[in-house]
Amino acid sequence: MSDVRHVLVLPDRDAAEEVVVALGERFGVDEEPRLVRDALAGEDDAEDAQWLVVLRDEKGRLDPRDLDEFVGEWDGWREEP
Repeated sequence: MSDVRHVLVLPDRDAAEEVVVALGERFGVDEEPRLVRDALAGEDDAEDAQWLVVLRDEKGRLDPRDLDEFVGEWDGWREEP
């Protein structure tokens, strides 16, 4: 079993929370993804934070291209590991 993780980067918390819900609906993700606030270097303003959705894919079921297209619907992207 491998430890595959996908990191989806979203522009704001609302988008990140919507993505978490939609992941379960569209991809049947069992485990709750983690939401992480990622402040941009040197920025104190909350407006300058991105939100990360980190999900484990130990079975390798999720196609990175599908995730790219999916997260793009919220103006986000998938980080390459």
